[in-house]
Amino acid sequence: MTPLNPKQLADEIVTAYSDRRAIATPSSRDAGFDLATAYATEAELARLRKTQGHATVGRKVGYANKAMWRILELDTVVWAHIYDDTVQYARDGEARLSIARMTAPKIEPEIVFKLKDVRSPFDGGAPDAASALAACEWIALGFEIIDCVFPGWQFQPADFVAAYGLHAALVVGERRPIETTMIDALPRFTVRLLKNRQLAAEGSGRNVLRSPAACLAELAVAATRGPHVEPLAGGEIISSGTTTESQFIAPGESWTAELEGLALPPLTVGIEG
Repeated sequence: MTPLNPKQLADEIVTAYSDRRAIATPSSRDAGFDLATAYATEAELARLRKTQGHATVGRKVGYANKAMWRILELDTVVWAHIYDDTVQYARDGEARLSIARMTAPKIEPEIVFKLKDVRSPFDGGAPDAASALAACEWIALGFEIIDCVFPGWQFQPADFVAAYGLHAALVVGERRPIETTMIDALPRFTVRLLKNRQLAAEGSGRNVLRSPAACLAELAVAATRGPHVEPLAGGEIISSGTTTESQFIAPGESWTAELEGLALPPLTVGIEG
């Protein structure tokens, strides 16, 4: 197999999403396709978006489930950028989202953090959950919308990274200042995901490396080592990983996430075509 070129692969992935068509996974076409090449491709995607006038504003986490790491030969979480035109903020706990440009979108309720706007929020070595939370300005409930151009939603971690981390949109709910009591609540809260007011999935903070704050700490370390070093910067928005099984979405649906045990208000998004 001919090794895949990150720049050419980035162009192919951009076209696939634009045309809403499936393509074979990079890992199925190149036996040597690894995370180093995947992050190089992800960097090319960010460069292309910058030439179009869109800046990166943060990151999303992938594979925040340690049970999968051994199977997938991972030793930490993976990540991809999010952009100024893919993040929107709900008003009074509600938002509308068009999926007309998407291929096969799914929804995931996640905890979203914003890092304090300082030069280096994680000076002083590897953070733990408490110090990671202390590095944040606010916390919110959010909906990460993911989209996939790989057939049957089948892919490897390197494929995930190379395809925007499957990131399509992020809807951010009401933002609350960080409180010290949240460090105990983040591993324990539960979430109910409702589709048209009917229960579709349940989950908890423990599904995200046992706490979204712990996942943020893991990301802070992961971003400083491995095949693509890009430390987290002040002001970044972080979507910390899904708390439930992801669910397919379609126009005309209404999705609501409700938390118990963490003082964040519900979030509802109406899906438009």
